[in-house]
Amino acid sequence: MEKGQDIAASGGEKGSEQHAIDVVPIEVEHGDGKGVVHAGAGDDTEKERLVVVEEPQKKKSTRVAALDAFRGLTIVLMVLVDDAGGAYERMDHSPWNGCTLADFVMPFFLFIVGVAIAFAMKRVPNMGAAVKKVSVRTLKMLFWGLLLQGGYSHAPDDLAYGVDMKVIRWCGILQRIALVYFVVALIEVFTIKVRPVTVRSGPYAIFHAYRWQWLGGFIVFIVYMVTTFSLYVPDWSYVYHSDGDANDGKRFTVQCGVRGHLDPACNAVGHVDRVVWGINHLYSQPVWIRTKDCTFRSPESGPLRADAPSWCLAPFEPEGLLSSISSILSGTIGIHYGHVLIHFKTHKERLKHWLSMGFSLLLLGILLHFTKAIPINKQLYSISYVCFTAGAAGIVLSAFYMLIDVWGLRVPFLFLEWIGMNAMLVYVLAAQGIFAAFVNGWYYESQDKTLVNWIQKHVFVNVWHSERLGTLLYVIFGEILFWGVVSGILHKLGIYWKL
Repeated sequence: MEKGQDIAASGGEKGSEQHAIDVVPIEVEHGDGKGVVHAGAGDDTEKERLVVVEEPQKKKSTRVAALDAFRGLTIVLMVLVDDAGGAYERMDHSPWNGCTLADFVMPFFLFIVGVAIAFAMKRVPNMGAAVKKVSVRTLKMLFWGLLLQGGYSHAPDDLAYGVDMKVIRWCGILQRIALVYFVVALIEVFTIKVRPVTVRSGPYAIFHAYRWQWLGGFIVFIVYMVTTFSLYVPDWSYVYHSDGDANDGKRFTVQCGVRGHLDPACNAVGHVDRVVWGINHLYSQPVWIRTKDCTFRSPESGPLRADAPSWCLAPFEPEGLLSSISSILSGTIGIHYGHVLIHFKTHKERLKHWLSMGFSLLLLGILLHFTKAIPINKQLYSISYVCFTAGAAGIVLSAFYMLIDVWGLRVPFLFLEWIGMNAMLVYVLAAQGIFAAFVNGWYYESQDKTLVNWIQKHVFVNVWHSERLGTLLYVIFGEILFWGVVSGILHKLGIYWKL
């Protein structure tokens, strides 16, 4: 790929105005090489300018392969930590403060959503139709989120389905993505008339050009910070439910009466969810049960300490309302990276801006964490967590862009591209266990005698004589590699599942 070649949106064709908007003044080099004619020099020049503008419509767009590979990598990480995290809990979500491999998945998704929105909303010929499209897609994601994570689906191990509405979980991964998509996309749609035709030179010009997007992000930041550090959190109680457990049916009371705390028991994030959704509708197995306060085996799971505090068995929503408001910032930073890709016309300019911003955010997050000003915390979606993970996302995207789109090293990352092009399908069938549940439905004698369990036990666990290693290898080869091949076949057939 030649230096300075423009790269179009991932998942869309390059519109003619992309050249007209950003290349000003437009220059047309004559075939004989005798000079350059500038737009605006007369009628003949105007005709040549129109030819230059319309010509790209005949060409197919160059897809940003780096974005597909990044999306595919995020799906792969999700499958890995979800299905192998039980065997290797150090890759699972951090029990509270800190950041593990699993904690990068959600912000990476939201960052990618932001980048994609910049291209999807690059042209908005009809604002009403655009708002309708955004709203419908948001509703689709909310529906699938409730179906997959609300308690209706019990895949892959339990073949039953259905949920008691008294304990349905309203929040989840797709619900959070839906909120971020809805807010960030609508800001992009409603600011179409004040968007820049060109971006002036200067390190801060693109921030000024899209100031309304950053104003939206700033409002989100203020709402989250003010609520987190000023909202009064009173004492609260809950009834623990777990069949066969010694504490089943027991009521616990958590004493708070504080403001601005960031500990598991008395933070404003949990309080907002208990008030808005109700404590029975929150996630019942929060990762904080692996903290040092709750078990001596932290950060791995273990028996509950005899002196464990009363909140250890309480429900907590990791994709709750206030933390989801904070997560909008991940999408805002992502859409900025998309704007850079649209307006900056050379690889060097793009990478320079992306990497400088990525490392700055990464260092800011680390600084806030280690000075103990605001710890990196996925459960609270703290501002330091936003900065740290968004910076990491920017660096990863830059690395993929350099390797794939600049240097042309596409073949080693093809399986990630294929998965990224069919991310929704792999998420539903693999990450949420729907395909495994379908296979498990054809069992022999008892529900634990299934093809999936047989392969995992006899092909991986027994061969390697290790439950942990066997589980990890099964996830890598039996799930990730399998779905990479399936995605590649679907790509060759031109089959994609998009909401």
